[in-house]
This record gives sequence, C-alpha cells and structure tokens, in this order.
Amino acid sequence: MNIILALVALGVLVTVHELGHFIAARLCGVKVEAFSIGFGKPLFKFRKKDTEYRLSWLPLGGYVKMKGESLEEDASEDTDSFRFTKWWKKMIITFSGPFSNLVLAVLIFILTFIIPSRMEDLRPVISKVRGEYSMIFMQGDSLIAVNDIPVEGWYHFIGNLHRDKQNKIKLSREGSTYTFTIPQVNPSEFLDEIQPYVSTVVGEVNPGMSAWRAGIKTGDVILMVDSIKVEDWYEMRRLISLTANDSVTITFQRGDSLISRKLLLEGNPLSDNQRIIGITQSMPVSYTKSYPPFKAVHYGINAAVNFVAFNYVSLFKTISKPHTLKSSVGGPVMLYSMSSQSAQKGWTNWLMFVAAISIMLMIVNLLPIPVLDGGHIMFALIQGITGKPLPRKVQLILQNIGIILLITLMVFVFYNDLSKVFSRAMSTASKP
Repeated sequence: MNIILALVALGVLVTVHELGHFIAARLCGVKVEAFSIGFGKPLFKFRKKDTEYRLSWLPLGGYVKMKGESLEEDASEDTDSFRFTKWWKKMIITFSGPFSNLVLAVLIFILTFIIPSRMEDLRPVISKVRGEYSMIFMQGDSLIAVNDIPVEGWYHFIGNLHRDKQNKIKLSREGSTYTFTIPQVNPSEFLDEIQPYVSTVVGEVNPGMSAWRAGIKTGDVILMVDSIKVEDWYEMRRLISLTANDSVTITFQRGDSLISRKLLLEGNPLSDNQRIIGITQSMPVSYTKSYPPFKAVHYGINAAVNFVAFNYVSLFKTISKPHTLKSSVGGPVMLYSMSSQSAQKGWTNWLMFVAAISIMLMIVNLLPIPVLDGGHIMFALIQGITGKPLPRKVQLILQNIGIILLITLMVFVFYNDLSKVFSRAMSTASKP
C-alpha cells in the first residue's frame, strides 16, 4: 500500500504539471500533438481536433508533445509551432507546469486545514521558566485552561493566547488549582522565556540522516550523549550541538535493550552554528482540529508560501555548502520512506506530504538547467532581451550538457539512497 500511495502521488503530481503546460499551450495558440496520462505504450487513445489523447500503461505521470518543441526535429516556421512562437508565450507555456504544481499544493494545504485532522502536541506542563514570567509560573505547573478554553496541548495553549488583551490562565500546581491574569502576549517572546517539558523519547527519524542510518527508531529513549546522562530534550540537544567533535555516541533504550551508536553530526542547512543528527521529539498528546473555510484558505496560502521560502533558503544554503549535498539530497528510496511515515500518521499528514513534494517539484523544474523548465525560461528570456532566439546548435549543445548534469545527479541520488539504506540495514541488524 505504501508503494502504491507513493506511485499515485508521483503520478498525480507529474500529470498536473503536464496539464499546466497543455492548457497554456492551447491558450497561446501552440498546437499540442499529443497529451498522455502515463508513459509507454498507449492502452487507450482517441483524437479530438489536432490532439491525440492517450492513456498509457505506466501511470507515473504524463507528457505533452507540442509542435516544433523538439530541437532534434526540423520545424516549420508556423505561428502554432512552439519553437517559432513569441518569446513571452514560451515563458507562459513553460512556467505553467511548475505553477500548476504550486496551485495544487495550495489547494491541498487548504483542504488539510478544512477537514478534521489529528494534531500532535507536547504535554502542557512547564519545565523551565525565566524572566518576568517566573513571578507567575513555576516548574511543574500543568496548564488546564486559557481564556476559558480547555487546554489540549502546549501549542494549543500558545495558539489561544491573546495578543491584544489580557489572558486568563488556569493551572494545577502541587494538587491545587490556581487562576492568574497576565497581560497580552507576544507568542515568540513567551516561548523564549517558558519551555514545556520534553522527554528524550524519539518522535520522527528523518529518512537518510545520521540517526536514520544508525538504525534509531521512533519510540527509542535517549539516555546518554557521550556518556553524559540527559534528563530532557533540551540537555540532549545542547550536548549534541555544542560538542567539538564530528560525532557523538548516543546511548538509548529500546524495550529491555540498551544500545549505543556512534553518529556523525550533520550541518543544519538553515543554521550556520547548529549541527544535527536528524530526529524530532515525541509528541505524546493527540487531538482533532479543523478550521472554517476562510481561515483554512488563509492558513493554506501561508503554509505554501512558507514552504516555498523554506526550500529556496535550504537550496541556497546547500549550494553555498557543497559538503552538505550528500545529506540534503534524496531520491526514490527517501521519497518512499517519507511517504510511508506520513501515511502512518493518517490521510491529512499524507496529503500535506504530497503538497510539499508538489512544491519541491516546482522548485526543481525552475532550476536554470537546459532540459528543465527553468532552462527553457532562460532561453525565452535571452530571446526577449536580444530579439532573436539562441542558434539551434547552441541550444542543442546546452541541452546535452543539461542531460549529462541530470544523469549525473540521478546516479548520485540513487547511490546516495542505496548507501543510506545499506547503513541503516547494517545498524538495525547489529546486536545491542
């Protein structure tokens, strides 16, 4: 089922991408000779006007064949030929594929906020408090209600704090119940001074990263970092990120077994001073939440915008630090692992994963590499600036260079995937 879900997701994303090219080409007056859902030999086909519609046997996407698109073929200088259409029409047609992936991602994000979703959260128990709030809260306080709303979890509590008026907070302390009133709150400043209790139980293990390769699994309880006992997540993270070594030895408990693994530290693509092993904390609290359509639209658009920005920042950081490429790049195996993890958490999480992959597909296709959409956009821009297209021979040479780059990247990605899987298999098979 996990394999089927991963293939279906990939097929839908690529088909939507090609559908964007198809619609834009038709609107711009470029002849579409064939539009196929799937690859390989057609199982079913029919012709309507000048286009042959195909349903092919390999449902991993699709393709659009436009008149005059292939540089290897001679093309007439007709206005309905892609090669000889206006440069701005080429840009619209080429950009419409990635744009369709963005639109699909936004719609999926909106849907995930509308339908009831299982939320994961931390326990609403205070672990550390400092600053002005230390006069009100104490370590061990358990939050019961905020502004007369029963508290489900820590981030549920944060989300219901007022920014523009006083907050009424009810909590339990040493068996007694207390009610306090605090002024309006800036959530980011509040989170800087008050921390919830977070155990050292592992939540998610990021596929392909150091902890995943070492065989660490969800539910493992981390006890020591380099022989130093840790009581909570903050202490564990501090010891990992501040060590002067390139690796740490993690001792964790799994069932009745104590296991030690040496893990290489990897750079955080979003932070120059932080190193990570690729795990997240366990979220032991679970509840269901949904939003009205208007809020869902707002949150869905914000989620898509933030994810686009996050990926472009990560891409820039990776390019500026080539040594992080191996840990940052994943292929089909990592895609399958991430899809499986998302599916285990429910349909909403899986849909959000599909939306994220749709955005990543957009970003990859917009890279200025010949063969990709970004390369065609670059050629169209050059034509718009100079008033004439690049010579066909030059485009062919650049296209071949792009193909070589893509093949090299594919080989690297497959090798990277397989080496990570092999490392995890060896670590999992070794005795505690």
